[in-house]
Formats: sequence, C-alpha cells, structure tokens
Amino acid sequence: MTLNGKVALVTGASRGIGAAVAHRLADAGVKLGLASRSGDDLGLPDVVAQPCDVRDAAQLEAIVAATVDHFGGLDILVANAGVGAYGPFLELSPEHLEEMIDVNVKGTLYAARAALPHLLKSESADLVTLASEAGRRGLPLEAVYCASKFAQVGFTRSLDHELRERGIRCMNVCPGGVATDFALEPGRGRTQEALAGMMSADDVADVVLFVLTRPRNHRILETAFRPMTEPSWG
Repeated sequence: MTLNGKVALVTGASRGIGAAVAHRLADAGVKLGLASRSGDDLGLPDVVAQPCDVRDAAQLEAIVAATVDHFGGLDILVANAGVGAYGPFLELSPEHLEEMIDVNVKGTLYAARAALPHLLKSESADLVTLASEAGRRGLPLEAVYCASKFAQVGFTRSLDHELRERGIRCMNVCPGGVATDFALEPGRGRTQEALAGMMSADDVADVVLFVLTRPRNHRILETAFRPMTEPSWG
C-alpha cells in the first residue's frame, strides 16, 4: 500500500529511531509533523517541526494542530518518544523513575489523545507505538522501564478493540536491542560496549514502514524482532 500523500506525526523525531522513521516516511512521500524537544526538522523540506515535550499534553495538542493546519489532516501517529534507565530497582533514582513513566507512558497517552480526533477523520489511519521487547516480558535490572513498555503495549492492544471497527489500525513495534545513543548518558546504566551486535535504527524504521504499508484488509498487532546476538528467553 502506498503512503504517498499521507500525513504523519512522529514523536521523539530528532534522533535515533524517530529520526530514522521520519526519513523512511519522507522517502515514501509522507508529509511530516516532527515532535521533539529540540524541534529539529532533520533537514527535510516542508515539514512541521517544533519543540515538544511529550510530558506536556498542551504541547502535543499544539504540534498536532499545527500539522493538521499545514497539511489538512492526519493519517498516521508514530508514538516513538521514550527514555530509559537501567539498574537495581532500589537504586534507581526517583527522577529516572518519574521520567520513564511520564515520557514513555503519559507521553504515549497524550500523543494518542491529541491525534485520535484527527485520525478518526482519515479514511485509512494508523497508530503505531514504538514499544520494546521489554514490553513483552520482564527483564532483570529494567523493572520500571519494563513497566512503562508493558503499559504502552497494553494501551495499544486495548485501543485496537476500540478503534478497529472505526478503521484505525493500532500496532505495537517491539524491537530488542538497538544501537543508538538511547540511555547512554551517565547514570542511566547503559554503556557503549553494550551496543555491539545490536540492530540499527534503520532496521527498526524498516519494520515501521512494513506494518504501515500492509493492505488495509488486515493489521499487524505486534511485531517482535531481536538481533541475532541477543540470547533467547522464555
């Protein structure tokens, strides 16, 4: 299915998976609203880009409105913005705990809340949540991160029940390890050495493009994929 001419909003669009998804969609002819804390337009022509902290529902409402005003509607939401911090639960800083819940969970809810009134007006709308393998099973030293990702997966699955009959496909994309600068800041528990053998942001963007371009007679509720270097569990 072609995406040419569709309108998408991508959150967390300035780097990593979000930037890779934005470039893939632009290459497919999608008109873009790009939400990120920096407001980066990624050098792409004719996009709506403005600073947006997904913890603030009003800022999400503003960029959705700006995107709809500029392009005349909205067909796709890619809820990608996310943060992480790893380590023993009792050693996790309160700031990181609050941040993961506010960005990963509330940010996804707020993005969907802002976008859905417009998606419901589209003849072929999609809502994609960038969750994680950490949203499919509990992992050691990732308790709060897993909690936030389980919330994203559950939320999107529930929306599928509400919105399928109204023509909106709600889909979770759940990658394993991805080699980006995610959670590499000091104190977040991830090191540069951990990135060896991981997938690239482009690998994940390819999967996002895949689920969006399936024929409209079906939807892919969840994609789970992991690097070959990552051991199996469960």
